[in-house]
Amino acid sequence: MKYRLLSIILLFTPLFTIAQEAAEKGLDEKVNDAFMPFASWWEGFVLTTIPVGEYNIPIVLILLVIGATFFTIYFKFPNILKFPLAINVVRGKYDDVEGSTGHGVEKAEVNIVDGDLPDTIKDESEEGEVSHFQALATAVSGTVGLGNIAGVAVAIAIGGPGATFWMIVCGLIGMSTKFVECTLGVKYRDVGEDGTVYGGPMYYLSRGLKAKGLAGLGKVLGIIFAILCVGASFGGGNAFQSNQAAVQLTTMFNLEGGAIGVVIGVILAILVGIVIIGGIKKIASVTEKIVPFMAIIYVIASLIIIFANIKYIGDAFGMIFSGAFSPEAGLGGILGVIIVGFQRAAFSNEAGAGSAAIAHSAVKTKYPASEGIVALLEPFIDTVVICTMTALVIIFFNMDAGAFDYGNAVGSTVLLNDSGAYIGGVDLTSMAYDSVIPGFRYVLTIAIVLFAFSTMISWSYYGLQSWKFLFGRGRTADVIYKVLFLLFVVIGAAATLDAVIKFSDAMILALVFPNMIGLLILFPKVKEELNKYIAAIRKSNT
Repeated sequence: MKYRLLSIILLFTPLFTIAQEAAEKGLDEKVNDAFMPFASWWEGFVLTTIPVGEYNIPIVLILLVIGATFFTIYFKFPNILKFPLAINVVRGKYDDVEGSTGHGVEKAEVNIVDGDLPDTIKDESEEGEVSHFQALATAVSGTVGLGNIAGVAVAIAIGGPGATFWMIVCGLIGMSTKFVECTLGVKYRDVGEDGTVYGGPMYYLSRGLKAKGLAGLGKVLGIIFAILCVGASFGGGNAFQSNQAAVQLTTMFNLEGGAIGVVIGVILAILVGIVIIGGIKKIASVTEKIVPFMAIIYVIASLIIIFANIKYIGDAFGMIFSGAFSPEAGLGGILGVIIVGFQRAAFSNEAGAGSAAIAHSAVKTKYPASEGIVALLEPFIDTVVICTMTALVIIFFNMDAGAFDYGNAVGSTVLLNDSGAYIGGVDLTSMAYDSVIPGFRYVLTIAIVLFAFSTMISWSYYGLQSWKFLFGRGRTADVIYKVLFLLFVVIGAAATLDAVIKFSDAMILALVFPNMIGLLILFPKVKEELNKYIAAIRKSNT
């Protein structure tokens, strides 16, 4: 490990100088300006709208909502009825039901130097590499992040308190989509001779549709998904995260100088490199510690503020429900509020994008539906719990301070009443928490950095799996991807590349199109797997 760490440091020594010189010459801004027209076109293409009454609704949003609603009804509300089962599966109640498959996968050697962890590799004779909880933690770390902190604030500012209601609704039905895609991820995964798992939408699209007699379509959709996922991993899952972490650190601690962003980027890249070299077992071992830590801090802080304003809780929920069906004037009407709420939730939990299925595919189980059931907890944690708590804190803050008028937001910024200045969503959330817990903005800064770090390591795995699907599973392909990924960590922190981030962020949404086509064709297989798993549980209880 020490030699790998030295290699990473040596790799970034020349990059430090190059990035600093580029920043001083403003080359990043020139690249950004040149690429912006194409990035804007791509974003507009992915977010193509169709008119519904007086509104233009993105097709991708319609596809997500219709698909999620269909899966919820078809599978008889698994988001509610299977919730207790999901909790029991995560805590290991049915581990004995999910014993060895007997496929004869050879026991892998434990090599701590190469990043293998004895407590996560000891059961590798089973199909899979991580536990249910580790897979869930890895997937949650890829979705819980700045969207929950900054995105919710902007959504409330644009759509008013009523947007919270529709965020919750979208999160609840999104649980059903996660169940479907993650069940398919395990069912159609490919397990190598050494026990390494390769899975995700690119596999259930290619292998699942081939089994349906649609080999050509499956191959095309699988390749499209993999290309988009690689792009998303470099941008939205990486450069954007390191950029926002660097901005938050430099702002909070009043750091100045063109080299500061590079320094932060190099430090983040070294830390990320240490983790991703170890593969999914190492990533899972880190995320299973970071994600609960982040969530507990954020939830406790939110609960402190909620209980401090407990006498206003009825008024807050009253505003949420009334605003959901009869929004205030100027907010665009009820359909406008629904769109804001659904869009924020869909962007936050990524249900339907298929990215989380890549992490869940690595789980140790012989029943694919067991992991689908675990996965439905993800949108609940991300959207129903964390996003709702953030929304309540901001609503309480605005009830007391009257900091902004609902509807006064432009892009990702909110207009403050007292100063007439526009601030970002992170700043608004920071103000809201700081008003009750003085100094919490420093804790929030740490949370943002941890959110960014955990998102990067999770998306590195998503991108790597897609890269291997496209270019093979050799060591060379593996190294090339990881080097490129770490370079983007530094570039994102040091450069002003809004166009690249806009382009790659839209790629995350674009994943919905090939993925949802596959889900809507393969969902009967999920029903079969669910019946098998439920039957196995019933048999074990008799």
